[in-house]
Amino acid sequence: MSTWAQINLMDPSSYIMTQMNLFHDHAMILLVGIFVFVILMGVSLLKNKFHGRLVHEAQTLEIIWTIVPALLLVWLALPSLRLLYLMDEHPQSSNTLKAVGHQWYWSYELPAKDNLMLDSYMLPESSLESGQYRLLEVDNRPAVPYSFDTMIITTSSDVIHAWALPSLGIKMDAVPGRLNSMNINPFVPGIFYGQCSEICGANHSYMPIVLEAISMEDFTNL
Repeated sequence: MSTWAQINLMDPSSYIMTQMNLFHDHAMILLVGIFVFVILMGVSLLKNKFHGRLVHEAQTLEIIWTIVPALLLVWLALPSLRLLYLMDEHPQSSNTLKAVGHQWYWSYELPAKDNLMLDSYMLPESSLESGQYRLLEVDNRPAVPYSFDTMIITTSSDVIHAWALPSLGIKMDAVPGRLNSMNINPFVPGIFYGQCSEICGANHSYMPIVLEAISMEDFTNL
């Protein structure tokens, strides 16, 4: 999870989040390169004593400053499109987790576990134990197996919510009357924290999301 004064993305816990981190680094290389180039050109123009008062056209220069940005945009667009298609992939999976947003808590259903249903409310500060996180802990955590594809299906019973787990690279709207789905595959066991990412009312900040990734053996014995 994120920490105080963190300026970078969270450590990835899934393949998709790993690809997001790589794309972030890819884009930052381009942005920093453009920034440095513009600064150098600005300093150079301020220091030189020449002027172009009699220059009316410079076709070669115009061709260069049209083609080069176009190539840079292609260099940025290709990995972006690849990432979008990866996020939209839905591998066949025998495990499904359904998340329903309410004002202001989440309810979950696990069809693979005889339609196990549970409500997940934020723990009040008075109920927290040592080591637990304020405003992030819940009374019931849904569990999924790690290193195994799980289909997440979201919807809402009232207003629009958003089911988000940053370390797994997932953010999905929960819309009334509509089913949205994404695939997750945590590659490490652990507890992953998130929050509703769509302003949904007065207690929007008090409906955290907690997902536990466990081994397939433990998941089978739930």
